[in-house]
Amino acid sequence: MVTQIELGDVVLEVLKKDIRNIHLSVYPPTGRVRLVVPERMKLDTIRLFAISKLAWIRQQQKKLREQERESRREFIDRESHSVWGRRMLMKLVEADEPATVQLRHSTLLLTVRPGTDEAGRKAIVANWYRQILKAEVAPLIAAWGPRLEVEVSGFYVQQMKTKWGSCNPSACTIRLNTELAKKPKECLEYVVVHETLHLLEPTHSDRFMALLGLHYPTWRESRAMLNELPLADWPGVSPTELDQPTG
Repeated sequence: MVTQIELGDVVLEVLKKDIRNIHLSVYPPTGRVRLVVPERMKLDTIRLFAISKLAWIRQQQKKLREQERESRREFIDRESHSVWGRRMLMKLVEADEPATVQLRHSTLLLTVRPGTDEAGRKAIVANWYRQILKAEVAPLIAAWGPRLEVEVSGFYVQQMKTKWGSCNPSACTIRLNTELAKKPKECLEYVVVHETLHLLEPTHSDRFMALLGLHYPTWRESRAMLNELPLADWPGVSPTELDQPTG
């Protein structure tokens, strides 16, 4: 059950779980705040913790307000699109043939049938992003699974509103946000490693952070890169997170 705490202009969603650490997250693009706490923690203790972190919360929200955002995309000629962290200019071609998306140097060539509307063009490009992301993810999982001594039984690629990825430890599967196809490939690798490690440790515990630091020591740089890149008009965001032991 999710409850709310209001501290002046800051509203926190509070969720109690069977965990040891307090987990505080600030989500783009609006700065929504979620606090996940141990089930037995009293409301007064939760409120005192939240008050102690107000300055940090406001700092993260300020960063989000000031962060560059992509303008709305119409999928038209000479429009800028990102592919693996590179800016590409779209070239729109209408032809009586199956729709395709192709990379040609710094050009993203979108071929559609005459009369295809904006929604249709968007769907074609979104499907292409899914396909190129799947092609990159498969070898990453094949490489990292043995290194981490875990087996990923499958992965899914989809649009996600609040996360770059997620993990289902019981099913040994991971899900990845299609927006990752727009980011540098090292960002994708970081998210794959992060979610795969959750098969070993489901929460962001001290053990999880130690494993992440051991196997992917540049994770902080990769996460910072993700959070510093322009926020997309499409859903797909990564929270700024803070974990703290309860003692």
